[in-house]
Amino acid sequence: MFEVGLSKRAQQAFAFDDITIVPSRRTRGDEEVSLHWRIDAYTFEFPLLAAPMDSVVSPATAIKMGQLGGLGVLNLEGLWTRYEDPEPMIEKIITIEDPVEATRQMQQIYAEPIKSELIGKRIAEIRGAGVPAAGSLSPQNTQAFAKAVVDAGVDFFVIRGTTVSAEHVSSELTPLNLKQFIYELDVPVIVGGCATYQAALHLMRTGAAGVLVGFGGGAAATTQSVLGVAVPMASATSDVAAARRDYLDESGGRYVHVIADGSVLRSGDIAKAIACGADAVMVGSPLAKATEAPGAGYHWGPEAWHSVLPRGERLKLGTVGSLEHILLGPSTVPDGAMNLVGGLRKAMSTTGYTEIKEFQRVEIVVG
Repeated sequence: MFEVGLSKRAQQAFAFDDITIVPSRRTRGDEEVSLHWRIDAYTFEFPLLAAPMDSVVSPATAIKMGQLGGLGVLNLEGLWTRYEDPEPMIEKIITIEDPVEATRQMQQIYAEPIKSELIGKRIAEIRGAGVPAAGSLSPQNTQAFAKAVVDAGVDFFVIRGTTVSAEHVSSELTPLNLKQFIYELDVPVIVGGCATYQAALHLMRTGAAGVLVGFGGGAAATTQSVLGVAVPMASATSDVAAARRDYLDESGGRYVHVIADGSVLRSGDIAKAIACGADAVMVGSPLAKATEAPGAGYHWGPEAWHSVLPRGERLKLGTVGSLEHILLGPSTVPDGAMNLVGGLRKAMSTTGYTEIKEFQRVEIVVG
Protein backbone atom coordinates (compact mmCIF):
# COMPACT_ATOMS: atom_id res chain seq x y z
CA MET A 1 0.00 0.00 0.00
CA PHE A 2 1.10 3.56 -0.76
CA GLU A 3 0.17 6.69 1.17
CA VAL A 4 -1.24 9.47 -1.02
CA GLY A 5 -0.83 12.34 1.40
CA LEU A 6 -1.87 11.89 5.05
CA SER A 7 -5.44 10.65 4.62
CA LYS A 8 -5.47 8.30 1.63
CA ARG A 9 -3.89 4.95 0.89
CA ALA A 10 -3.61 3.43 -2.55
CA GLN A 11 -2.84 -0.06 -3.74
CA GLN A 12 -0.23 -0.42 -6.47
CA ALA A 13 -1.63 -1.85 -9.69
CA PHE A 14 -0.05 -2.95 -12.96
CA ALA A 15 -0.98 -2.62 -16.61
CA PHE A 16 -0.10 -5.17 -19.31
CA ASP A 17 2.80 -2.94 -20.35
CA ASP A 18 4.23 -3.23 -16.81
CA ILE A 19 4.64 -7.01 -16.90
CA THR A 20 6.42 -9.59 -19.03
CA ILE A 21 6.10 -13.37 -19.30
CA VAL A 22 8.95 -15.57 -18.10
CA PRO A 23 10.00 -18.64 -20.15
CA SER A 24 10.14 -21.96 -18.31
CA ARG A 25 12.75 -24.71 -18.53
CA ARG A 26 11.16 -26.23 -21.64
CA THR A 27 9.82 -25.11 -25.00
CA ARG A 28 7.25 -26.72 -27.28
CA GLY A 29 6.63 -26.92 -30.99
CA ASP A 30 3.84 -24.62 -32.16
CA GLU A 31 1.92 -27.66 -33.40
CA GLU A 32 1.72 -28.98 -29.82
CA VAL A 33 -0.30 -25.99 -28.61
CA SER A 34 -4.10 -26.16 -28.36
CA LEU A 35 -5.96 -22.86 -28.14
CA HIS A 36 -9.45 -24.37 -27.92
CA TRP A 37 -11.81 -22.55 -25.58
CA ARG A 38 -15.03 -24.11 -24.32
CA ILE A 39 -17.76 -22.07 -22.64
CA ASP A 40 -21.16 -23.58 -21.87
CA ALA A 41 -21.96 -25.99 -24.74
CA TYR A 42 -19.77 -24.24 -27.31
CA THR A 43 -16.15 -24.85 -28.27
CA PHE A 44 -14.12 -22.25 -30.19
CA GLU A 45 -10.84 -22.63 -32.05
CA PHE A 46 -9.25 -19.79 -30.11
CA PRO A 47 -10.19 -17.66 -27.06
CA LEU A 48 -10.92 -14.38 -28.83
CA LEU A 49 -14.20 -12.46 -28.93
CA ALA A 50 -14.78 -9.48 -31.22
CA ALA A 51 -16.01 -6.56 -29.10
CA PRO A 52 -19.56 -5.24 -29.63
CA MET A 53 -18.58 -2.01 -31.35
CA ASP A 54 -20.15 -0.74 -34.57
CA SER A 55 -16.73 -0.08 -36.06
CA VAL A 56 -15.74 -3.72 -35.46
CA VAL A 57 -18.76 -6.03 -35.66
CA SER A 58 -21.55 -6.08 -38.22
CA PRO A 59 -23.65 -9.18 -38.89
CA ALA A 60 -21.25 -9.96 -41.76
CA THR A 61 -18.09 -9.68 -39.64
CA ALA A 62 -19.73 -11.63 -36.80
CA ILE A 63 -20.33 -14.42 -39.30
CA LYS A 64 -16.76 -14.21 -40.60
CA MET A 65 -15.40 -14.26 -37.05
CA GLY A 66 -17.41 -17.40 -36.33
CA GLN A 67 -16.29 -19.10 -39.53
CA LEU A 68 -12.65 -18.44 -38.59
CA GLY A 69 -13.15 -20.03 -35.17
CA GLY A 70 -13.88 -17.16 -32.77
CA LEU A 71 -16.98 -15.37 -31.51
CA GLY A 72 -18.23 -12.01 -32.76
CA VAL A 73 -20.52 -10.03 -30.45
CA LEU A 74 -22.96 -7.67 -32.14
CA ASN A 75 -23.92 -4.45 -30.37
CA LEU A 76 -27.72 -4.70 -30.18
CA GLU A 77 -27.95 -1.00 -29.38
CA GLY A 78 -25.89 0.01 -32.40
CA LEU A 79 -26.60 1.11 -35.90
CA TRP A 80 -27.69 -2.34 -37.12
CA THR A 81 -30.68 -2.33 -34.75
CA ARG A 82 -31.58 1.33 -35.28
CA TYR A 83 -31.46 1.49 -39.09
CA GLU A 84 -32.57 -0.97 -41.74
CA ASP A 85 -29.59 0.20 -43.80
CA PRO A 86 -26.88 1.63 -41.51
CA GLU A 87 -24.29 2.12 -44.24
CA PRO A 88 -25.16 5.81 -44.91
CA MET A 89 -24.86 6.53 -41.20
CA ILE A 90 -21.44 4.86 -41.03
CA GLU A 91 -20.31 6.81 -44.08
CA LYS A 92 -21.42 10.02 -42.38
CA ILE A 93 -19.48 9.20 -39.19
CA ILE A 94 -16.22 8.34 -40.93
CA THR A 95 -16.19 11.27 -43.37
CA ILE A 96 -16.50 14.07 -40.80
CA GLU A 97 -13.10 15.68 -40.35
CA ASP A 98 -13.60 17.64 -37.12
CA PRO A 99 -13.51 15.33 -34.03
CA VAL A 100 -15.92 17.55 -32.06
CA GLU A 101 -18.40 17.55 -34.93
CA ALA A 102 -18.01 13.77 -35.22
CA THR A 103 -19.12 13.37 -31.60
CA ARG A 104 -22.05 15.72 -32.14
CA GLN A 105 -23.14 13.86 -35.25
CA MET A 106 -22.88 10.48 -33.51
CA GLN A 107 -25.13 11.73 -30.73
CA GLN A 108 -27.74 12.64 -33.34
CA ILE A 109 -27.35 9.45 -35.37
CA TYR A 110 -27.64 7.20 -32.32
CA ALA A 111 -30.72 9.07 -31.08
CA GLU A 112 -32.73 6.94 -33.52
CA PRO A 113 -34.70 4.39 -31.42
CA ILE A 114 -33.67 0.74 -31.19
CA LYS A 115 -36.12 -1.53 -33.00
CA SER A 116 -36.98 -4.98 -31.67
CA GLU A 117 -37.68 -6.32 -35.15
CA LEU A 118 -34.16 -5.39 -36.27
CA ILE A 119 -32.67 -7.16 -33.25
CA GLY A 120 -34.44 -10.34 -34.36
CA LYS A 121 -33.42 -9.85 -37.98
CA ARG A 122 -29.72 -9.37 -37.23
CA ILE A 123 -29.48 -12.33 -34.85
CA ALA A 124 -31.33 -14.52 -37.34
CA GLU A 125 -28.86 -13.48 -40.05
CA ILE A 126 -25.90 -14.61 -37.93
CA ARG A 127 -27.55 -17.86 -36.86
CA GLY A 128 -28.56 -18.55 -40.43
CA ALA A 129 -24.88 -18.72 -41.37
CA GLY A 130 -24.37 -21.62 -38.98
CA VAL A 131 -22.21 -19.84 -36.40
CA PRO A 132 -23.01 -19.00 -32.75
CA ALA A 133 -24.82 -15.68 -32.36
CA ALA A 134 -23.88 -13.34 -29.52
CA GLY A 135 -25.50 -9.98 -28.85
CA SER A 136 -24.78 -7.25 -26.34
CA LEU A 137 -27.05 -4.86 -24.46
CA SER A 138 -26.30 -2.36 -21.72
CA PRO A 139 -27.88 -2.99 -18.30
CA GLN A 140 -30.19 -0.02 -18.90
CA ASN A 141 -31.74 -1.61 -21.99
CA THR A 142 -31.57 -5.28 -21.06
CA GLN A 143 -35.08 -5.60 -19.64
CA ALA A 144 -36.68 -3.66 -22.49
CA PHE A 145 -35.20 -5.80 -25.27
CA ALA A 146 -34.40 -9.14 -23.61
CA LYS A 147 -37.48 -10.86 -25.05
CA ALA A 148 -36.59 -9.85 -28.59
CA VAL A 149 -33.05 -11.14 -28.10
CA VAL A 150 -34.10 -14.49 -26.65
CA ASP A 151 -36.95 -15.01 -29.12
CA ALA A 152 -34.44 -14.53 -31.95
CA GLY A 153 -32.45 -17.52 -30.64
CA VAL A 154 -29.28 -15.81 -29.45
CA ASP A 155 -26.62 -18.26 -28.22
CA PHE A 156 -24.83 -15.83 -25.86
CA PHE A 157 -26.46 -12.88 -24.11
CA VAL A 158 -23.84 -10.25 -23.24
CA ILE A 159 -24.66 -7.51 -20.71
CA ARG A 160 -21.87 -4.98 -21.10
CA GLY A 161 -21.34 -1.53 -19.64
CA THR A 162 -18.56 0.73 -18.44
CA THR A 163 -18.98 -0.88 -15.05
CA VAL A 164 -21.71 -3.36 -14.15
CA SER A 165 -22.62 -4.25 -10.60
CA ALA A 166 -24.94 -6.79 -9.03
CA GLU A 167 -26.25 -4.11 -6.65
CA HIS A 168 -27.24 -1.07 -8.72
CA VAL A 169 -29.32 1.44 -6.77
CA SER A 170 -31.46 4.11 -8.40
CA SER A 171 -34.32 6.26 -7.14
CA GLU A 172 -35.53 6.96 -10.68
CA LEU A 173 -35.42 3.55 -12.38
CA THR A 174 -36.12 -0.01 -11.32
CA PRO A 175 -32.66 -1.59 -11.55
CA LEU A 176 -32.03 -4.84 -13.36
CA ASN A 177 -32.03 -7.75 -10.91
CA LEU A 178 -29.16 -9.65 -12.50
CA LYS A 179 -29.50 -12.79 -10.42
CA GLN A 180 -33.20 -13.18 -11.14
CA PHE A 181 -32.77 -12.25 -14.79
CA ILE A 182 -30.02 -14.80 -15.39
CA TYR A 183 -31.87 -17.49 -13.43
CA GLU A 184 -34.96 -17.10 -15.60
CA LEU A 185 -33.00 -16.98 -18.84
CA ASP A 186 -32.23 -20.22 -20.65
CA VAL A 187 -29.22 -18.69 -22.41
CA PRO A 188 -25.63 -18.34 -21.13
CA VAL A 189 -24.96 -14.78 -19.99
CA ILE A 190 -21.63 -12.92 -20.07
CA VAL A 191 -21.65 -9.79 -17.91
CA GLY A 192 -19.28 -6.91 -17.13
CA GLY A 193 -17.18 -4.86 -16.91
CA CYS A 194 -15.74 -5.12 -13.49
CA ALA A 195 -12.21 -4.72 -12.19
CA THR A 196 -12.11 -5.77 -8.54
CA TYR A 197 -12.24 -9.03 -6.63
CA GLN A 198 -15.41 -8.17 -4.72
CA ALA A 199 -17.35 -6.84 -7.71
CA ALA A 200 -16.42 -9.93 -9.75
CA LEU A 201 -17.44 -12.28 -6.95
CA HIS A 202 -20.86 -10.61 -6.78
CA LEU A 203 -21.31 -10.95 -10.54
CA MET A 204 -20.29 -14.62 -10.41
CA ARG A 205 -22.95 -15.24 -7.76
CA THR A 206 -25.62 -14.05 -10.20
CA GLY A 207 -25.11 -17.20 -12.27
CA ALA A 208 -23.21 -15.63 -15.16
CA ALA A 209 -21.28 -17.97 -17.44
CA GLY A 210 -18.56 -15.36 -17.94
CA VAL A 211 -17.40 -12.08 -16.44
CA LEU A 212 -15.83 -9.26 -18.46
CA VAL A 213 -12.83 -7.59 -16.84
CA GLY A 214 -12.00 -3.97 -17.48
CA PHE A 215 -13.46 -0.57 -18.19
CA GLY A 216 -12.05 2.66 -19.48
CA GLY A 217 -8.96 1.11 -21.02
CA GLY A 218 -9.91 0.65 -24.65
CA ALA A 219 -8.15 2.52 -27.44
CA ALA A 220 -11.23 4.64 -28.19
CA ALA A 221 -12.33 5.15 -24.57
CA THR A 222 -11.85 8.37 -22.63
CA THR A 223 -13.45 7.09 -19.43
CA GLN A 224 -10.36 7.81 -17.37
CA SER A 225 -10.15 11.43 -18.46
CA VAL A 226 -13.92 12.02 -18.17
CA LEU A 227 -14.70 10.07 -14.98
CA GLY A 228 -11.27 9.44 -13.50
CA VAL A 229 -12.19 5.75 -13.39
CA ALA A 230 -9.80 3.02 -14.54
CA VAL A 231 -7.93 0.01 -13.19
CA PRO A 232 -4.74 -1.28 -14.84
CA MET A 233 -5.61 -4.51 -16.62
CA ALA A 234 -2.91 -6.88 -15.37
CA SER A 235 -3.93 -6.31 -11.74
CA ALA A 236 -7.65 -6.28 -12.54
CA THR A 237 -7.47 -9.58 -14.44
CA SER A 238 -5.47 -11.23 -11.66
CA ASP A 239 -7.93 -10.03 -9.00
CA VAL A 240 -10.94 -11.32 -10.94
CA ALA A 241 -9.17 -14.64 -11.54
CA ALA A 242 -8.76 -14.90 -7.77
CA ALA A 243 -12.50 -14.35 -7.39
CA ARG A 244 -13.11 -17.15 -9.92
CA ARG A 245 -10.92 -19.51 -7.85
CA ASP A 246 -12.72 -18.68 -4.60
CA TYR A 247 -16.17 -18.87 -6.22
CA LEU A 248 -15.27 -22.29 -7.60
CA ASP A 249 -14.80 -23.47 -4.01
CA GLU A 250 -17.81 -21.56 -2.69
CA SER A 251 -20.17 -22.93 -5.35
CA GLY A 252 -18.94 -26.50 -5.18
CA GLY A 253 -17.32 -26.56 -8.60
CA ARG A 254 -19.10 -24.00 -10.79
CA TYR A 255 -16.55 -22.42 -13.15
CA VAL A 256 -17.09 -18.87 -14.37
CA HIS A 257 -14.99 -17.73 -17.32
CA VAL A 258 -12.88 -14.59 -16.97
CA ILE A 259 -12.73 -12.51 -20.17
CA ALA A 260 -10.27 -9.61 -20.36
CA ASP A 261 -11.96 -6.65 -22.05
CA GLY A 262 -9.72 -3.62 -22.38
CA SER A 263 -6.17 -2.47 -23.19
CA VAL A 264 -5.67 -5.37 -25.61
CA LEU A 265 -3.88 -3.83 -28.57
CA ARG A 266 -1.39 -6.50 -29.67
CA SER A 267 -0.92 -10.25 -29.58
CA GLY A 268 1.45 -9.85 -26.63
CA ASP A 269 -1.37 -8.24 -24.64
CA ILE A 270 -3.55 -11.29 -25.30
CA ALA A 271 -0.81 -13.57 -23.98
CA LYS A 272 -0.33 -11.37 -20.91
CA ALA A 273 -4.07 -11.33 -20.20
CA ILE A 274 -4.18 -15.12 -20.15
CA ALA A 275 -0.96 -15.24 -18.11
CA CYS A 276 -2.77 -13.10 -15.53
CA GLY A 277 -5.64 -15.59 -15.37
CA ALA A 278 -8.05 -14.79 -18.21
CA ASP A 279 -9.78 -17.64 -20.06
CA ALA A 280 -10.41 -15.49 -23.13
CA VAL A 281 -9.96 -11.95 -24.41
CA MET A 282 -12.39 -9.49 -25.98
CA VAL A 283 -10.69 -7.52 -28.76
CA GLY A 284 -11.75 -4.23 -30.35
CA SER A 285 -9.22 -1.90 -31.99
CA PRO A 286 -6.99 -4.63 -33.54
CA LEU A 287 -10.01 -5.95 -35.45
CA ALA A 288 -11.12 -2.45 -36.43
CA LYS A 289 -8.04 -2.42 -38.69
CA ALA A 290 -9.45 -5.25 -40.84
CA THR A 291 -10.43 -4.44 -44.40
CA GLU A 292 -13.87 -5.99 -43.72
CA ALA A 293 -14.45 -3.94 -40.55
CA PRO A 294 -17.58 -1.76 -40.80
CA GLY A 295 -15.66 1.35 -39.69
CA ALA A 296 -13.31 1.20 -42.71
CA GLY A 297 -10.28 1.92 -40.55
CA TYR A 298 -12.09 4.23 -38.11
CA HIS A 299 -12.92 3.06 -34.60
CA TRP A 300 -15.43 4.11 -31.94
CA GLY A 301 -17.18 2.42 -29.05
CA PRO A 302 -20.63 2.69 -27.47
CA GLU A 303 -19.37 5.26 -24.96
CA ALA A 304 -18.66 7.72 -27.77
CA TRP A 305 -22.26 8.65 -28.54
CA HIS A 306 -23.62 9.12 -25.00
CA SER A 307 -26.19 11.90 -25.26
CA VAL A 308 -25.00 13.78 -22.17
CA LEU A 309 -21.47 12.66 -21.26
CA PRO A 310 -19.52 10.99 -24.10
CA ARG A 311 -16.63 8.90 -22.79
CA GLY A 312 -15.07 7.84 -26.06
CA GLU A 313 -13.89 9.22 -29.36
CA ARG A 314 -13.72 8.31 -32.99
CA LEU A 315 -10.19 7.29 -33.92
CA LYS A 316 -8.59 6.80 -37.31
CA LEU A 317 -6.55 3.59 -37.12
CA GLY A 318 -6.25 2.70 -40.79
CA THR A 319 -6.34 -0.84 -42.16
CA VAL A 320 -3.56 -3.44 -42.15
CA GLY A 321 -5.12 -6.52 -43.74
CA SER A 322 -8.07 -8.88 -43.87
CA LEU A 323 -9.81 -10.16 -40.75
CA GLU A 324 -8.34 -13.59 -41.45
CA HIS A 325 -4.81 -12.18 -41.64
CA ILE A 326 -5.26 -10.14 -38.47
CA LEU A 327 -6.48 -13.21 -36.60
CA LEU A 328 -4.57 -16.07 -38.22
CA GLY A 329 -1.79 -14.50 -40.26
CA PRO A 330 0.44 -14.25 -42.01
CA SER A 331 1.48 -10.92 -40.58
CA THR A 332 3.03 -8.14 -42.64
CA VAL A 333 3.79 -5.88 -39.65
CA PRO A 334 6.28 -6.47 -36.82
CA ASP A 335 4.33 -4.95 -33.90
CA GLY A 336 1.87 -7.72 -32.96
CA ALA A 337 -1.11 -6.08 -34.67
CA MET A 338 -1.59 -9.07 -37.01
CA ASN A 339 -1.71 -12.86 -36.55
CA LEU A 340 -3.10 -12.43 -33.05
CA VAL A 341 -3.79 -16.13 -32.69
CA GLY A 342 -0.34 -17.05 -33.97
CA GLY A 343 1.24 -14.64 -31.50
CA LEU A 344 -0.58 -16.29 -28.60
CA ARG A 345 0.36 -19.75 -29.88
CA LYS A 346 4.03 -18.74 -30.16
CA ALA A 347 4.02 -17.20 -26.67
CA MET A 348 2.73 -20.49 -25.24
CA SER A 349 5.11 -22.70 -27.17
CA THR A 350 8.07 -20.48 -26.31
CA THR A 351 7.30 -20.78 -22.61
CA GLY A 352 6.53 -24.50 -22.73
CA TYR A 353 2.73 -24.60 -22.37
CA THR A 354 0.25 -26.47 -24.55
CA GLU A 355 -3.13 -25.57 -22.98
CA ILE A 356 -4.74 -22.27 -22.00
CA LYS A 357 -5.40 -23.53 -18.46
CA GLU A 358 -1.75 -24.40 -18.02
CA PHE A 359 -0.59 -21.09 -19.43
CA GLN A 360 -2.55 -19.24 -16.73
CA ARG A 361 0.12 -20.51 -14.32
CA VAL A 362 3.08 -19.11 -16.24
CA GLU A 363 5.46 -16.93 -14.25
CA ILE A 364 5.39 -13.17 -14.85
CA VAL A 365 7.67 -10.37 -13.70
CA VAL A 366 7.28 -6.61 -13.30
CA GLY A 367 9.70 -4.49 -15.20
